[in-house]
Amino acid sequence: MISQEQFDFEVENIIKNAIREDVGDGDHSSLACIPATANGKAKLLVKDEGIVAGVEFAKKVFEYVDPAMNVETLMNDGAEVKYGDIVFYVEGSSQSILKAERLVLNAMQRMSAIATKTRSFVKLLEGTSTKILDTRKTTPGLRALEKWAVKIGGGENHRFALYDMIMLKDNHIDFAGGVTKAIDKTLEYLKNTGRDLKIIVEARSLEEIQEILLSDGVYRILIDNFNYEDTRRAVALIGNKCLTESSGGINEKTIRNYADCGVDYISSGALTHSVYNMDLSLKAV
Repeated sequence: MISQEQFDFEVENIIKNAIREDVGDGDHSSLACIPATANGKAKLLVKDEGIVAGVEFAKKVFEYVDPAMNVETLMNDGAEVKYGDIVFYVEGSSQSILKAERLVLNAMQRMSAIATKTRSFVKLLEGTSTKILDTRKTTPGLRALEKWAVKIGGGENHRFALYDMIMLKDNHIDFAGGVTKAIDKTLEYLKNTGRDLKIIVEARSLEEIQEILLSDGVYRILIDNFNYEDTRRAVALIGNKCLTESSGGINEKTIRNYADCGVDYISSGALTHSVYNMDLSLKAV
């Protein structure tokens, strides 16, 4: 996984790029009718229900736009919210509040939706030892925020990107000439380059799992698109040799059944690619 320093760097870049994209050479709507000396106060109003996420990100945005702005936090990331709740107040330059408004709302609405969906999956897994993972199926340029939201919702992050973990999927295996060749070449590559990266290998059948288990150095086996019965067989076959992960179209109706098969992790792209934004508003007080 990436370091906290690298993660913070990604978040900072998101803020810089989003403000560049949205403000350009100036917020002329505000510049035209709001005096530069005017101060104001606004509240983050919830018009929905679920798990709020992005409060700490919003603080970073306000700090970037205008360090003189002050945020009074009433509800923290991960809190359950309902219609009418006020998450925070922000006070300072009226122009600065308006400049930051859309980025704060866009991010918090999506992050809250992801956190809410993740929390619902986490609750479905209660009583099992299985953990929910996100994937790389994220919005380009917003991955750090979306994975942050998964953590806020109680899930765990899979690899962040292509560079912090090795994942040998079906195409890697086929292009390499088979699962054993793919693993052998990977181990040689890591040795030659001096990299210490965990290896996950996707299995498409019980036979492939048996072949994977003949190789050392595999951290986790991805049991992809297996039915319940074959998933149970796969878990029994793997035993304690490495960790297990189920994936492939798993949803609210099927996640508990896969967890009951005994897998360590379940990964779901739906956490980040199939959510409806939470309705939030930033209203002047």
